[in-house]
Amino acid sequence: MQPCPWGKVKCDDGRVLTIGQLAGYAGVTTKTIRVYHAKGLLPEPERDSSGYRRYRAADAVELIKIRTLAEAGVPLARIRELRSGNGLADALRQIDDDLAARIAGLQATRSRLRQLASGRLSPLPDEVVAYLDRLPGLGFSERWVTLQNDLWLLVFATHPETAHRNFHDQAAMLDNPALLAVVLEYDRVHDLDPHDPRVDALAGTLVSATRARYGEELPAYEEGSAIPALVQGAVNASSPAWRRLDTLLRERLR
Repeated sequence: MQPCPWGKVKCDDGRVLTIGQLAGYAGVTTKTIRVYHAKGLLPEPERDSSGYRRYRAADAVELIKIRTLAEAGVPLARIRELRSGNGLADALRQIDDDLAARIAGLQATRSRLRQLASGRLSPLPDEVVAYLDRLPGLGFSERWVTLQNDLWLLVFATHPETAHRNFHDQAAMLDNPALLAVVLEYDRVHDLDPHDPRVDALAGTLVSATRARYGEELPAYEEGSAIPALVQGAVNASSPAWRRLDTLLRERLR
């Protein structure tokens, strides 16, 4: 019997580790090793004359591989399948790809949490956020920007299929100087008396602009949806002048 390279154990048959030593070297518990035995992941070793399990270096290597896969989130049943079959390299590459996707998702979640903490979180598409950021520079009030943010949030959350089309239709108005002037005036009459002549004048301008843009085919909304009414209701509730403006538009566009 020759001394092992470490000089502290005998290695006549290579079986020199107890289950406790194996657990310590591999960074797992003895209970985990027994679970791996029970599930067929790690073969049961031979026992010595006293009935104790004795493990070899190869067992430690296999255990470390199993532990690495388990720590990567691979289910034990999947580990057994990988360890007993072919195509291990391909399977590990797929697992790596899955982990990369999970990491990217976690990073995105972390970014959104940071935005939430700073008050900058928005579930709106980037193009809508850019549109809202553009409004103050065009002369719109902070009140208008906040209202637009809330209304588009509602529209995109409830009608994602058509929200983009409706948004692009509205956003295009900013690139038309005449239409931009009308929308700015809409914002500015917010605090006027509802019977101020400027409200009536704006109603006439809006009717003409709407007919010039759409003809008799006004923008359609989802049949049976309550959201358009909710949106207009939110606008009207914020200003008596806007509420009267909506009444005038409905009367004149019939």
